[in-house]
Amino acid sequence: MAEKSFDVIVIGAGPGGYVCAIRAAQLGLSVACVEMRETLGGTCLNVGCIPSKALLQSSEKFAEAGHALADHGVRVDGVSLDLARMQARKGEVVKANVDGVAFLFRKNKVTWLKGKGRIAAPGRVEVAGETYAAKHIVIATGSESVPLPGVEIDERTVVTSTGGLALDRVPGHLVVIGGGYIGLELGSVWRRLGAKVTVVEFLDRIVPTMDGEVAKQFQRILAKQGLVFRLGTKVTGARKGDEGVTLTVESAKGGKAEEIVADVVLVAIGRRAYTEGLGLAEVGVQLDERGRVKTTNGFATSVPGIWAIGDVIAGPMLAHKAEDEGVALAETLAGQHPHVNYEAIPGVVYTWPEVASVGATEEELKSRGVAYKAGRFPFSANGRARAMGETDGFVKILADAATDRLLGAHILGPDAGTLIAELALAIEFGASSEDVARTSHAHPSLNEAVKEAALAAHGKPLHL
Repeated sequence: MAEKSFDVIVIGAGPGGYVCAIRAAQLGLSVACVEMRETLGGTCLNVGCIPSKALLQSSEKFAEAGHALADHGVRVDGVSLDLARMQARKGEVVKANVDGVAFLFRKNKVTWLKGKGRIAAPGRVEVAGETYAAKHIVIATGSESVPLPGVEIDERTVVTSTGGLALDRVPGHLVVIGGGYIGLELGSVWRRLGAKVTVVEFLDRIVPTMDGEVAKQFQRILAKQGLVFRLGTKVTGARKGDEGVTLTVESAKGGKAEEIVADVVLVAIGRRAYTEGLGLAEVGVQLDERGRVKTTNGFATSVPGIWAIGDVIAGPMLAHKAEDEGVALAETLAGQHPHVNYEAIPGVVYTWPEVASVGATEEELKSRGVAYKAGRFPFSANGRARAMGETDGFVKILADAATDRLLGAHILGPDAGTLIAELALAIEFGASSEDVARTSHAHPSLNEAVKEAALAAHGKPLHL
């Protein structure tokens, strides 16, 4: 029987891989996508972005019913938690999304090769004992949680984000190791549902890649919600017992060790490229010092005909970054000339309030020696935010001091993840802060805070 051949074989069906496969098929290429999970969608749809947002939404509603609705004159008595139903709804949301990807594969005639893929040779991929030929092979295998030495994961009492999304009871005390996106989001979920939450972070601040002013106020807001922060603290060991998990911690600068007892420990210190079993060394695909696949700007690896995108290569580990790269690579393979503007890729922390960022932070601009002007506007001065009862946070816009070109934007506040899109578009099109300020924004809307921040960059906010 002849070996089956495709124009493109994508290894991995996460947001980067499945989007690359679909776009390549839309452009007329014959495409197969390899996935070892029982469902498509990768970490994001199965045990990451989608289930976490489902739990975030559900826990926000629970907290609102128990506390915030009374301020609106809505009395809700006897609020109780049905965690089993909440987890079941999360599963329904995940199923709808992964089934949607399977539908899109059928619609676009993408062949799903079920099993773990290995590159046997340039132009050859092995899956479940079968070998397939391809003109182009795309590595889109994503990332996995980084382990912490001395802290053994069992996904029951010491969990990664995967186990942290699947708890069948609310822990009395959850200790989150890591003050980044994942730890803060999951910490927020379980805090709202009744857990005591302590965040242990090695650095002296949370969300270290974000704007410092935003991070500082963000931490204050989370602390008001009940999260306890132990910054500048490292975890040196974990001991499991009948009472839960006892962590040994000490100052990051050294000093006397102490213990923290937790019912559940969430390890969320970051993620690393997943390349296990791909056969990269055997075929000559080079990795960088952090274990990521080395690529050129066009996603080419060191081996002709083998490409890589998403979390497995350098850059922010974000699903939408992987999607943009997947589309760009598919179009490249079809003979087009696409481009990904990495300065216009937003990042969002889906706590409440949300935090969103695009472009440069103040710290980055200072380190580059770029002269800039900043405009800020608080949600406490926004009419719609007042009506919603959501006045925490602010919008900050950073523009070039000479040209007024928008260089960065940072939002801490309600629906920040949605509001940031306008500013990502502005950066993509090379707009100035004046362009944003002169654009008509509906009243009353949260978006008016964006307009006012742009006006403030020129020292002329109207409502402050």
